[in-house]
Amino acid sequence: MRYIKNNLVSFSIFFIMAGSAILTGCSVTQQAQQVYNLVNCEFRIRSVENINLAGINIQNIAGLKSLGMADVGRIMAAFTKPTFPLTFQLTIDGKNPNSAPAGLNRLDYIVYIDEIQMTSGTLEKSITIPPNNGIITIPIEMSVDLKKILQGKSMDAIVNFGFNLSGQGNKPSRLLLKLKPSIMVGSKLLSYPGYINVKTEFTGL
Repeated sequence: MRYIKNNLVSFSIFFIMAGSAILTGCSVTQQAQQVYNLVNCEFRIRSVENINLAGINIQNIAGLKSLGMADVGRIMAAFTKPTFPLTFQLTIDGKNPNSAPAGLNRLDYIVYIDEIQMTSGTLEKSITIPPNNGIITIPIEMSVDLKKILQGKSMDAIVNFGFNLSGQGNKPSRLLLKLKPSIMVGSKLLSYPGYINVKTEFTGL
């Protein structure tokens, strides 16, 4: 599975921001070091799991015909309601090639499927990525209202969209994730400029 690296222009901007923070006092030296280390970290999508359509687990299911009659009835009934939820767990790996730990305190994300923005949000969590190619796994729970996202589409199109995400198991290649990590340095929250595109073919660990 391929890791996606940060671009060099954003490196420079982030270094300048971190350098400014360092000048505010010696007490933030350790935090500032984690900023530098974070710049060199890489991220990848590990898996998409626990896929539920209107509360029905459809992991590895190709379509309605593969479900039992009771579950088909539940999905059809759910579609008559104002919302039609799709939920799943997106798991991200962060890899740190540095000889010292890297850290982040916040992770903003945007999720696209088939080039359609599905959801966005923020993970407010302190995370330390171990050194020497250490990997940390970050699970994020996602929830999408397919009726809202695919407004104007037919029932078949909306239902099939959910099943298409699960039909390839844990490795849907048509998913794009954008990440913006941030870290506290002293009293300042430094955010990575722009977003890191995490795009993968899910070719295995």
